[in-house]
Amino acid sequence: MDAATPETAATPGAKDGHLRSLAKAVSWRFVGSLDTLTLSYLVTGNIIWAGSIASAETITKIILFYLHERVWRRVRWGLDGGGHARAVVKGASWRAVGTADTFMLSWLITHHLGSAASIASFETVTKVALFYLHEQAWGRFLPPKAIAPAAPTPSAAPAG
Repeated sequence: MDAATPETAATPGAKDGHLRSLAKAVSWRFVGSLDTLTLSYLVTGNIIWAGSIASAETITKIILFYLHERVWRRVRWGLDGGGHARAVVKGASWRAVGTADTFMLSWLITHHLGSAASIASFETVTKVALFYLHEQAWGRFLPPKAIAPAAPTPSAAPAG
């Protein structure tokens, strides 16, 4: 049985499937890439580099985010009323992965260690806040589909 997400904790009997994880990954990547494009341009002053960094991470981060979502589905902590704390920790864990990805891509594209460090550092702040808002929006406006509890099996029914 799949572990619940913070959203499913708020919706008893809900299931967070692969398609929903993929949709969340794509919607997050849209928000995240706009942020990366903006920050990269502000740091480098070069729209080509900024576009290249944002474009490259579109691919790498969709894959990484999907994997992150699947791992967090198995983490039980925070499912019993700790949704906000869970969302913050989940956001911070994603940011660690995302920051490493942004740093490497920025360094490979700009060949400037300082620019890569600056972009990744700024993203640490902006992305945690944006990710938290993203999680809250998905939980509030697009909650997981509720599923009916399983009917007892004949062997589990009390003898009559």
